[in-house]
Amino acid sequence: MEERFVWVTTRRIKPGTLKEFERAWRPEPYPQALRHAYAYWSEDGEEITGVSFWDSEEACRTWRDSEAETRRRAAMDPYVVEERETFYRGRTLHEVPPHPI
Repeated sequence: MEERFVWVTTRRIKPGTLKEFERAWRPEPYPQALRHAYAYWSEDGEEITGVSFWDSEEACRTWRDSEAETRRRAAMDPYVVEERETFYRGRTLHEVPPHPI
């Protein structure tokens, strides 16, 4: 089974700042080693979890230490109340086959 490399970040943001936070959150440019990125937010719009899939742990850490990521974090900072981050390794347990059309 292919190993996956995932970075998960959960942030609580100030009430009423979801749209501004989302503008600041998008990386520019997107990292080349980033394969997929997903965002999930709570119903009240005050907690956002980002899940990103990377080519390798090293590629993710290189991005996290980059100048572009430092600028992105500075842009998000005015909206963030609390932040938790964790790097995971894992593999696919089950894939659902495509549905016939």
